[in-house]
Amino acid sequence: MGSGVVQKQSAHRETSDDCRSCLECSRDNGCVRCPERLFLFLQRDGMSHHGTCLHACPAGHYGQRGKDVNRCMKCRSADCEHCFSRDFCTKCKPSFHLYKGKCLSHCPPGTFAHHTDCFDNCLLAPLGEWSDWSTCLREGATCGFRWGKQTRTRGSLTSDRTSEEKPESLCPLHSETQRCRMKKKCPTGFYS
Repeated sequence: MGSGVVQKQSAHRETSDDCRSCLECSRDNGCVRCPERLFLFLQRDGMSHHGTCLHACPAGHYGQRGKDVNRCMKCRSADCEHCFSRDFCTKCKPSFHLYKGKCLSHCPPGTFAHHTDCFDNCLLAPLGEWSDWSTCLREGATCGFRWGKQTRTRGSLTSDRTSEEKPESLCPLHSETQRCRMKKKCPTGFYS
């Protein structure tokens, strides 16, 4: 009879270790109810679920706060490592690019890959200063016409990049073109 008491105590101790962070616990299913700020994370264990109370949900899950219980819910995409909601990913698994909450194997046309994300434009990188305006030209000549065109460009700053990495790999150059006044008469001997 004395040995039966010892077994009950050890069984109770095992259960209490398993239920350390729970408000309510079941021997078979682990945590059933969590303290207010914690999230209930259910893991499939054969045919049943085993609950754990966590401060933050694990990879592939997001925290959904509810009136009675806060739960860890699974991200819909298997390629998503962290998500804000079921369908909005915030970090993709390696070899995938994040674009507008989705994980893609390639960035869509018109976007630029940068680290693990796809960007629509260069707002992510501070732009450098504009270059000087180019020489005023028309059909390759600097004179002989009333109006010509000149351009200037600026690219993203490359201070945090290695010298062999081209800024174009991140963003195209921004350029501006404007009309400019040319010398109508070319100097004597210009065409010789």
